[in-house]
Amino acid sequence: MSTLRTALLNAALTIEEQKPWPRITVDADTWRQATLAIAAGNATLAGLWAEPGAVHMAVLDDEDGALMVLTLAAPDGRFPSVGLTHPPAQRLERAIADLHGLIPEGMPDDRRWLDHDRWGVRAPLGAADKVPADGAPYPFLKAEGPPLHQIAVGPVHAGIIEPGHFRFSANGEIVVRLEERLGYVHKGIEGLLADTTLEAAAKVVARVSGDSTVAYSLAFARAAEAALGVAVPQRAVWLRALMAELERLANHLGDIGAICNDAAFALMLAHCGMLREEVLRASKVAFGHRLMMDRIVPAGVASDLSDAAPIKALTARIRQRFPRLVELYDNTASLQNRTVATGHLTPELARRFGTGGPVGRASGRAFDARKAPGYPPYGDLDFKMATREDGDVDARIWVRIDEVYESLELIEQIVDRLPAGPIAYPLAPALRERRVPQAGGLAHEPRDSATEGLAMVEGFRGDVLVWLRTDETGRVLRGAVRDPSVFQWPLLEAAIEGNIVADFPLCNKSFNCSYSGHDL
Repeated sequence: MSTLRTALLNAALTIEEQKPWPRITVDADTWRQATLAIAAGNATLAGLWAEPGAVHMAVLDDEDGALMVLTLAAPDGRFPSVGLTHPPAQRLERAIADLHGLIPEGMPDDRRWLDHDRWGVRAPLGAADKVPADGAPYPFLKAEGPPLHQIAVGPVHAGIIEPGHFRFSANGEIVVRLEERLGYVHKGIEGLLADTTLEAAAKVVARVSGDSTVAYSLAFARAAEAALGVAVPQRAVWLRALMAELERLANHLGDIGAICNDAAFALMLAHCGMLREEVLRASKVAFGHRLMMDRIVPAGVASDLSDAAPIKALTARIRQRFPRLVELYDNTASLQNRTVATGHLTPELARRFGTGGPVGRASGRAFDARKAPGYPPYGDLDFKMATREDGDVDARIWVRIDEVYESLELIEQIVDRLPAGPIAYPLAPALRERRVPQAGGLAHEPRDSATEGLAMVEGFRGDVLVWLRTDETGRVLRGAVRDPSVFQWPLLEAAIEGNIVADFPLCNKSFNCSYSGHDL
């Protein structure tokens, strides 16, 4: 156990029943000390969310990947700002202020974030004061000095993509500053997760960001299982990993082609798009849904794999065709001219923001939730973490290329070693009793209070975090989710500075942040 984690546990006012990592209640001084430790690089901010009268901060221990949640009561509606000393928290704090009306004291940026002055109410999850919906203009930050000019892009874009506004300050073609305005696809996820059934909550979380539906469903299921003490059949554990790697494979293939297309190399888009389509069709055959939505459920999976032959045929075809595409990318000088040294993200920023997935690993941050904190069955599987150091568009492509090969390897291992047995356990008994696996079977202990669960899993963009509180019947009382894009969107602003305006689509696609996953 790290020194920081030990100090926090010793300073805890109370330790709550949260599985598998503790949630501790702290005072304002301990909260500030934890914030300073995160800002100094001794730990990583993994999440920040609120409920009426309290704010929660998830902290990732960089030494061993363990998580801890700190809770600070805010009875007067205020709490010490994390973003004051740690900028990655600023947008999360602004979202808390918009949704709950809790004010971070000393926050450097108090502009509304998710609230676009269209709701007709302030703090809908808090006091919910009614206000006129006037749609006041958003006060973008100024970049002054001749001969700067501004370029406004979005929120409606030319392609079939989600809405987001980008305000460029440029000197000729050189971008001096980029500022994002997001929140257009806010869906009220936290409100939808309050006081609802486990089944309904699972469907909500599965739809936070459709291209990551497997990752979100897995994180939700693991959080719910931790809270309820529910066991999962081994066959289901391995089937979940199979679905996760199919989702990762499809999205990486799509991203590689799309990045090249934004550099006017449409041939890669066509070929990678065909491979991605084959993955989606194989997923449909194997699990009954192209995106495998709602196929992972608490206590197991909803669909079994009756025939592994289509999956084996899929990996064989990709292994035959994908290396030729990699060679094409690597040997096309005009394409390399657009991707190499474009959109550079420094390792220091990647570490400071705790960014995961290909964005972080392409800038030297060797973090993969499958490795640490880790979850089954990845501890029994052989795979390498793909990392690069250059932090440019080219590096982000190569990380995805390497991960395509690793996912192919993982899929083949899973299919070859898939255990027999049931694919789900009955959930109803667990809603009345806590299941604790012991030698010789399941011992039962009566449930007498609400419990909480926390889970982090690796999606194709990076780590997905889900926190749940359930009552003795298994009903979800509260929940919070955090998409990897939350810590990646701000870094896109940094990566584009000094590049030409025409390179923004290329940089943007190499990040491929989720609007929907961010806006919640």
